[in-house]
Amino acid sequence: MNKLIMGDKLQIQCYKHNGHIHRAWDEAIFLEEQKDYLVFANNKTIVTKAEGITWKTKEPAIMYFFKDKWFNIIAQLKKDGIYYYCNIASPFIIEENTIKYIDYDLDLRVFPTGQYKVLDRMEYNYHKKIMNYSDDLDIVIRSALNELIKDYEKGSLMFSNENNNCYYDLYKSLKKKD
Repeated sequence: MNKLIMGDKLQIQCYKHNGHIHRAWDEAIFLEEQKDYLVFANNKTIVTKAEGITWKTKEPAIMYFFKDKWFNIIAQLKKDGIYYYCNIASPFIIEENTIKYIDYDLDLRVFPTGQYKVLDRMEYNYHKKIMNYSDDLDIVIRSALNELIKDYEKGSLMFSNENNNCYYDLYKSLKKKD
């Protein structure tokens, strides 16, 4: 992977455990690299599902992709507050200007009120069965969900509204230069 430069435009591809593409996003603008993760942003970007269905995202998003953690975090900056959509997923790789990861179904949704909810347990159990997730993988996935919840509860930086608004300001200044 070449060294990323602030403002670089990448795409995102999300796969399932069986190797099939699940979803793709046209744009992710690189903002910053930290020791453990990369930060990207986008707004009104085209999303394409495997079946060919497309739509545009409705609001700005700040995305955290971790080098060694089995989740990623998306801060969605909506009119009524910041929502967090967190995917339990493999650590990312970057190939051919594309961020790639495997989605493992379970999601954590955090609301502006501070409440959160684990989503898609039935989908996880279904895919675990039909795609033959190993017992070791199941342990990794469940541990990642617990780690993610703990990170949220302890107020990890990725869940800071102030931090995400600063990243959004940086993203807007980069888009102005475009």
